[in-house]
Amino acid sequence: MKLHILGICGTFMGSLAQLAKALGHDVSGSDHGVYPPMSDQLEQAGIALTQGFDPSGIPEEVDLVVIGNAMGRGNASVEYVLERGIPYTSGPQWLGEYVLQGRWVLAVAGTHGKTTTASMLAWVLEYAGMSPGYLIGGVPENFTSSATLGESPFFVIEADEYDTAFFDKRSKFVHYRPRTFIANNLEFDHADIFPDLAAIERQFHHVIRTIPQSGQVIRPADCEAIDRVMSMGCWSSQTTFAHERADWQWTMNAPDGSQFDVTARGETHSIDWALSGVHNVSNAVAAMAAAFHVGVSPAVSAEALAQFQSVKRRMERVNPEGTIPVYDDFAHHPTAIATTLEGAKAQSVQAGGRLLAVLEPRSNTMKAGVHRETLAASVDAADGTYWFEPENISWSLSDVVKACRAPAQSYTSTADIVDAVVKDARPGDRILVMSNGGFDNMPRRLAKALEAKYG
Repeated sequence: MKLHILGICGTFMGSLAQLAKALGHDVSGSDHGVYPPMSDQLEQAGIALTQGFDPSGIPEEVDLVVIGNAMGRGNASVEYVLERGIPYTSGPQWLGEYVLQGRWVLAVAGTHGKTTTASMLAWVLEYAGMSPGYLIGGVPENFTSSATLGESPFFVIEADEYDTAFFDKRSKFVHYRPRTFIANNLEFDHADIFPDLAAIERQFHHVIRTIPQSGQVIRPADCEAIDRVMSMGCWSSQTTFAHERADWQWTMNAPDGSQFDVTARGETHSIDWALSGVHNVSNAVAAMAAAFHVGVSPAVSAEALAQFQSVKRRMERVNPEGTIPVYDDFAHHPTAIATTLEGAKAQSVQAGGRLLAVLEPRSNTMKAGVHRETLAASVDAADGTYWFEPENISWSLSDVVKACRAPAQSYTSTADIVDAVVKDARPGDRILVMSNGGFDNMPRRLAKALEAKYG
């Protein structure tokens, strides 16, 4: 088919485009934000990109338009498709019908850690020789792309609870029909889509209803929201993970989480790896449990995780040779911010330096002020925080700044943040930049400015 994808540079839609190309379809796409790393991957795959949503970017003889969930009524290309009666579908529905049909789907869901956990799981299966397909909302560093068809029945997918499209308000993951399902954690997020946590729990229940009896739900033993989801009904087996009183348990052997033990089925395995933070330890154990469901032993999973290299924009160091390390991270929910900073702080303490955090509250939920009461506490592990206050935020960060445990300041200019951090930072410090958007290329600008000062 000749496919055109609206919103092609999003992590999900860009990955879908690569799968469609690999299946032999003629693929093109358009988006208003074309930037690496996704734009690089698409160009390498030979997919034509158009900047913006002028209808002229849609090919004349297009067979099907795949519409991303960021597109809505009023978008020029969407109106063009509707007016001319061009066949259209959503990304998740296309994926479910053309890629996942007949596959053993291993879906990774949850408020936090979906990308990292899905990357771990795909890598464990790859290491075990199972050649899985996968679609991940990021760029796993153990692989060369964020999606591949694979050469086996197994397919790992990052299962997002965000809605499917302007014409389909069900969560994306309802389309995937998993056989192995990780429900990693569950908190309130996406305030632009869901009125409350109960509405998200209902969507999780919807996907649970699609899992066959031979399938399995892998879930934390200590999450009340997931407990409520399971109480609505579950027709497949369940296995739990947690630091205690669970089927799969972990013990931290290093304060920063770089070394830990996993105990399951009467065996204990030690893992020494490149990641940090208790959240990543939890992610790893969930991935091990999912891999076990498709036949990978805990011993092999432990070997694979020891070689896991994380995901771009997940504690990714952007200046490996720099005097002052600068890291780029995607965390944008208070819980994710806190756990990421706590893991980084443990490493900073061992190194004897300070941890400085630079944050952009960019998500729709953040901009609406849903989490403003918990934001200050989320950066308790930082020794200094630099907040960016965007123009389109509906509230002031001043109260958050005042409530921060350590010195903090807000800025309306990214250039001012760069100047302030460069002025304050000193050798031995570590700088962590956190945003779920481009943030005006903040991590690399900081790295370049620090290099100019310190060499």
